Amino acid sequence: MSDHRHFLLHKPFGYLSQFVFNQPKRRNKKMLGELHDFPDGTMSIGRLDKNSEGLLMLTTDGKMSYHVRSRKVEKEYLAQVEGEITSEAIEQLRSGVEIRIDGAPYITRPCKVELLNEPPDYIEPKDFGNRTSRWISMTLTEGKFRQVRKMTDMVGFRTLRLIRIRIGDTHLEGLAPGEVKEVNELIS
Repeated sequence: MSDHRHFLLHKPFGYLSQFVFNQPKRRNKKMLGELHDFPDGTMSIGRLDKNSEGLLMLTTDGKMSYHVRSRKVEKEYLAQVEGEITSEAIEQLRSGVEIRIDGAPYITRPCKVELLNEPPDYIEPKDFGNRTSRWISMTLTEGKFRQVRKMTDMVGFRTLRLIRIRIGDTHLEGLAPGEVKEVNELIS
């Protein structure tokens, strides 16, 4: 039996995927530790940027963190993109696009991309005014810094809202924003 602890979290918009903020000039940042009393040594597995929402796994087990971040585990995101995304743009996303990582060009791995009529019922809508937008599902096996946002930008459709809804076989559905659930294992 493992002494490690594992958690699922529905990261709300506006929170940083970290526990300590090391920039003294910028205060008043919302951290994960404000949502739950996590044990010492808890780390988020992968990150969601401040403006992204959704499923975040946390653990005290470094080996588990490495496994979940590997290419063996799919991560599914819902992206609400500005405009009427074209079938050509969706095909480009599926095939891989060139983005920049740390200033260097990087070609994303092929991924699954589907156009959705609307998001699942458990996603609370947000109002973006009169802007036309569409939802797409993107399933990746990698997770570069701000990758989904960079990918949709490269095909001409800015991401207005980004929500991770699945990691492996674990789904966001059933977790309210800010809710934390302790689990026995993350990925079987």
